[in-house]
Amino acid sequence: MKYLRLDRTERKALMDGLERMADFVAARFASISPEEALRPGPDESLSPVEQCWHLAELEREGFGARIRRLLGEEEPFLPDFDGARLARERDYRARSLDEGLAAFRAGREANLALLRSVAPDQWTRAGTQEGVGRVALCDLPAMMAEHDASHRAEIEAWSRARE
Repeated sequence: MKYLRLDRTERKALMDGLERMADFVAARFASISPEEALRPGPDESLSPVEQCWHLAELEREGFGARIRRLLGEEEPFLPDFDGARLARERDYRARSLDEGLAAFRAGREANLALLRSVAPDQWTRAGTQEGVGRVALCDLPAMMAEHDASHRAEIEAWSRARE
C-alpha cells in the first residue's frame, strides 16, 4: 500500500523514475558491440541482451499481466514470473539487443499509461501473487521500482567491469 501513502509529488517522482528506466538502459548499452552485448556481467550476471529481454518480458508478462488482471478480475491468482527459466528457454542471447530494448520501452510505456489511468478506487484491488502473497495494484509501482533498482545496479556493475 506504499503508493497510497505517497503524496502527489512523491507519486509523480515514482512514476517519472519508472519512465526513465528505458532511457537509462539505452544510454548504458548505446555504443556496445554485438560481442559485448553477449558478455555477462560480474559474477555471471545477465549480459546486456539478456537484461533487455528479461526487462521486456517481465514488463509484458509479469507486471503488465498483473496490472491487467488486478483491474479486470476479482482476487486473481498471479503466477510467479520465472525470469531465469524463460531466459534459458527463450534463448535471450540469440536475440537482438535493440529489439529487446524497444520491447521493454513499449511494454513500460503501456504499463505506465495504464497505471496513470487507474481511478482512485481501483488502487486497492488485490490478488495473491505466487511466492509473494497478497498484492494490491497500489503495490506494483514500488515493486517495479525495486526491480528497476536491482537491474540498474547490475548494469552499472557491468559498465564498470567493461572499463
